Amino acid sequence: MPPLPPQLDEFLSRLRSAQQTLDQAFDQLPPSPSPDLGEDAAAILTEAAERMQDNDPYHHPLYAGQMLKPPHPIARAAYAMAMSINPNNHALDGGRASSAMELEAVATLARMFGWPTYLGHLASSGTFANLEALWVAGQLRPGQAVASSDQAHYTHTRISGVLGLPFVTIPSDNTGRMDLDALEAALQTHDIGTVVVTLGTTAVGAVDPLDRVLALQARYGFRIHADAAYGGYFTLAGNLGPEARAAFDAIPYADSLVVDPHKHGLQPYGCGCILFRDPSVGRFYRHDSPFTYFTSKELHLGQISLECSRAGASAVALWATQKLLPYQPGGTFARGLEAGREAALALRQRLVNDPRFAVPIGPPQLDIVYYAPRAVTPAATSALAQAIFDQARHRDLYLALATLPTRFFPPDTWPKPAGIEPSPQASVTCLRSVLMKPEHRAWIPEISRRLDEATTAVLARQFVNPRESAAG
Repeated sequence: MPPLPPQLDEFLSRLRSAQQTLDQAFDQLPPSPSPDLGEDAAAILTEAAERMQDNDPYHHPLYAGQMLKPPHPIARAAYAMAMSINPNNHALDGGRASSAMELEAVATLARMFGWPTYLGHLASSGTFANLEALWVAGQLRPGQAVASSDQAHYTHTRISGVLGLPFVTIPSDNTGRMDLDALEAALQTHDIGTVVVTLGTTAVGAVDPLDRVLALQARYGFRIHADAAYGGYFTLAGNLGPEARAAFDAIPYADSLVVDPHKHGLQPYGCGCILFRDPSVGRFYRHDSPFTYFTSKELHLGQISLECSRAGASAVALWATQKLLPYQPGGTFARGLEAGREAALALRQRLVNDPRFAVPIGPPQLDIVYYAPRAVTPAATSALAQAIFDQARHRDLYLALATLPTRFFPPDTWPKPAGIEPSPQASVTCLRSVLMKPEHRAWIPEISRRLDEATTAVLARQFVNPRESAAG
């Protein structure tokens, strides 16, 4: 068997050392049997590894498709070490140490967002964290509607249905951000109790103007929930545009906020976080249980969460990562976020200089780029995008497809038939790249080269000249 790669060997060494330290705490206990991993287990693990080969290389910089970022090695090691205990952060009895680490980790997140007082905890996902935010909103504003942009995550529509709350969709502008004129019109005609402001939409990375929504809140009195599941950590980035910066600087005034450490926070799935600016909303969580956890009289995490059992290992992994990579503007962690946006800006500039592609008018607000191969019609563009997507995979370049409104692209992207205005509801399938790994910045030339090869192959096969095609 060949020697282990140095990085893997170091990882296993660090994990083994940490595990030995943990095990020492229980040396005084009499031995107890534990299951062995014999030859059968080895064969099964090998089969599992072979089955797992049927995945794209999510960890590699040539994967520039969906929102998949590998966890930091310290998060992997801390999670694996904690799993030998398998703590349950539902209550102190099930995980005293990991519950304390969760409280510390959540406090670190709250400080990052400028919240000196708050109520919050980790959750199994951003979806569940958003559920808790809207559940509390429904308790405070019973029967009133939830509103979000048409580019917000679909989970808000679903959650509102689950909670029995009316839902109002607010149109987005041509950059993918919430249209504030449309929001104000809806506030005047609907009984809206909560507005969801998305700081980093999952399709295009758009940042709703939270600072300007606050001005409307002063007039109409609704609650603001900031869904920063994807983009929240960018509050640390020093290279945002002025509009995005203004939105992130307004976070301290939101009523609730969700962020997903399992996205930009370098954590394994699933690790979300919900924060409420007013700690008194904890009153809605009060409950009694006749059968669990009477060894501690302290307030425990199970009393401020809708979820019951939650993996304490998630808290340990996040705590360890925060210790190694503090949330400091200009620090190593923040520079990794800045590198992602730099990669997005660099890729966009290359696409601007390529006449075969149409790109949005403005630069990406975070680290997501979307672009459309030029053709006579949106339908033809959609077909080309699918073909380029397929050809790129043959060249080990992994992109994503997104169906977006045609109005997100410049007006001259597709020829207009004489006397016919395009429908604002028209859509097109385009290519999309999420450049969330810090390594993406250095890999943009290679990503561009492979994209160029894939595009050339598709156009040569279809005998299409993109310039002639775009001109009709």
